[in-house]
Amino acid sequence: MTQSDRYSNELYVSPLGNDAWSGTLPDPAGDMSDGPLATLQAACDRISAPFPSAGREATIWLRAGRYAIAEPLKLGPEHSGLRLFACPGEEVVIDGGRRIVHWRKTTVCNRPAWVADIPESAGREWHIRSLYVNGERRRRPRLPKQGHYWMEDVPGIDPTVHFGQQLFNGSGRFRYAEGDIRSWRNLSDVDIVVNHMWIDERMPVASVDEQARIVQSTHKSVFVLKDDFADRFAQYYVENVYEALSEPGEWYFDRSERQLIYLPFEHERPDETVVVAPVAEQFIRVEGLPERDRLAEDIHVRGIVFRHAGWHQPPVADTYDIQSFHPDFGAEPLAATPQAAVHVPGTINFLGARGCSVEQCRIEHIGFYGIHIGEACRDIRIAHNTIRDAGAGGIKAAGRGAGGPPALRTGRLTITDNEISAGGRVFHGAVGIILMHAHDNTVTHNHVHDLYYTGISCGWVWGYADNVSANNLIAHNWIHDIGQGVLSDMGGVYVLGVQPGTVVRGNLIHDVRKKNYGGWGIYLDEGSSHVVVENNICFRTSSQIFHQHYGRENIVRNNVFACGGEGTIALSRSEDHLSLTFMHNVVYADDDDAVFVGGSPELLERRHFISDLNLFVRRSPAAVMAGEGTFDDSARWVYSKRYDWSEWAEMGYDRHSATQFAAPVPDDRELLALAAEPSERALELGFRAIDTSRFGPRPIESAT
Repeated sequence: MTQSDRYSNELYVSPLGNDAWSGTLPDPAGDMSDGPLATLQAACDRISAPFPSAGREATIWLRAGRYAIAEPLKLGPEHSGLRLFACPGEEVVIDGGRRIVHWRKTTVCNRPAWVADIPESAGREWHIRSLYVNGERRRRPRLPKQGHYWMEDVPGIDPTVHFGQQLFNGSGRFRYAEGDIRSWRNLSDVDIVVNHMWIDERMPVASVDEQARIVQSTHKSVFVLKDDFADRFAQYYVENVYEALSEPGEWYFDRSERQLIYLPFEHERPDETVVVAPVAEQFIRVEGLPERDRLAEDIHVRGIVFRHAGWHQPPVADTYDIQSFHPDFGAEPLAATPQAAVHVPGTINFLGARGCSVEQCRIEHIGFYGIHIGEACRDIRIAHNTIRDAGAGGIKAAGRGAGGPPALRTGRLTITDNEISAGGRVFHGAVGIILMHAHDNTVTHNHVHDLYYTGISCGWVWGYADNVSANNLIAHNWIHDIGQGVLSDMGGVYVLGVQPGTVVRGNLIHDVRKKNYGGWGIYLDEGSSHVVVENNICFRTSSQIFHQHYGRENIVRNNVFACGGEGTIALSRSEDHLSLTFMHNVVYADDDDAVFVGGSPELLERRHFISDLNLFVRRSPAAVMAGEGTFDDSARWVYSKRYDWSEWAEMGYDRHSATQFAAPVPDDRELLALAAEPSERALELGFRAIDTSRFGPRPIESAT
């Protein structure tokens, strides 16, 4: 076998290589006349050209080191069969950032500062929106430094009208309180960020009328500028204000002067501090041509670190049925999408792809979602990756909806054993893992934590309309510390629309904290139907543990629910069909709140749900089983009627259930132990032990 035959289906790339070499040798040898290539792009060009492996499997092996990029690597149908692998045991970093050097010490805003001149990048303007110092994200100057300002007035909006009656009555301007906003330097680079309902709206400033105290944005808000249920206007903060530079670690990019300003900490020295600004916004784009029936197939990425990617505010397009929310959408630039920051792309993007994978990679310090799986994708595997410090969420998947061409639908995705953390750092409403129009997927053994909105979301049809989403398994995930008081109306797991075959099973969910309302563990929102929720352990939520807005024939069984902040089970809307069956569950509840929370007497009288053979563990015999009521002005649930155990049973609910009394409510470890080894009474009621060893990612060698 000759040397060329031996490596005919392999190329090697190294930071020490040369793009003029053959790339068929793993290391430089002899007289250094041949060896690995230097860049990924050169290797991919060889693969798509008449390389010996064209049309067959080919592997690009990356040797250890840093590979700087300014543009994403683009792979298409001509790269089908490509493996892009790090050499075993070697750390390979694809870096979209550039280190900032040549600092000058000076004083800015009466603070010690470093200043560096920033040239254009690759012939285009380099707009720095993110900065990383010694591996940590640093924030742009904002006002107020902590908390929010309050809008004083929004022209044309009555704050006493319920937000549901004027939800899509967005605005592009508002009146601010005296002193909150001024005609700052580089005003067009200032962003107003509004956190309300379940989204954040990023509204770049167009102008400020200081006399009238009116600020005008270039973008219109999607939702009415109210603070959720309350009879008041929305909160906001202002970001990227030069005059607000005051704290160590803050920075500002002055586009007009092409200067980067950084306020160092006392211990930091310019020659010892690694300051990186992203140049690229994406790392890889795998794009087939589904409209021509040319797909990118069998492309695999493994073992690579992807680091430093920037962001911009993407336009809100109709790609994800935005027009279905409101017919006027698209008439002018919008400040957000109506949910989950779905207009934000991924740093690794798939479109028209089949049989591809991303495995054992680390994606960090980015401005968008980590990975996006778009239309016409099938059999994509995303496994054993770490996605952290993301401007948006972790993994987003969406094909064409029920009204679109079947060829553009997306499904059969495997998203397993990933860790997603520290998300929503730019786009606060992003989700850890979201499946929109996608079917027959498994989302299992992931660890999702430290986000400001929902952990895992499934479905993108509100109500009972036709839905592509079906047969999705969400199982054995560990989801915690989401919401964190930033947004409202979220769930550890969120499901939407008619989804026969969808199962939420064996997940551990805890510490979900709302802003004003709606911090739920498991949330079946509008139209959720034919969904099975079983064997989950959920505790410590700021609202109820489980919430069904409205839906049909859902089953909730064999779960452990504990320590809801406003009761345990919420059923919002009554309909003339069986909405929910709630059986064989173990519920731990405090005495302050009802176990079941309903919106009206009709909800209970219509008998639209079944509840029986459950074990309710309370701290005292004074058990309140259900409460009707509504939200008050501060979005707190206020009960208008309560039922004791006998009244509840007389209405036909939980006639064969049992109540036990224990104080205090078990802690986290005890809850897990009781789920794994149920009490004799729980077993008598049909509860079965839950395997508590399966939450979250598994070691690679044991994952199946």
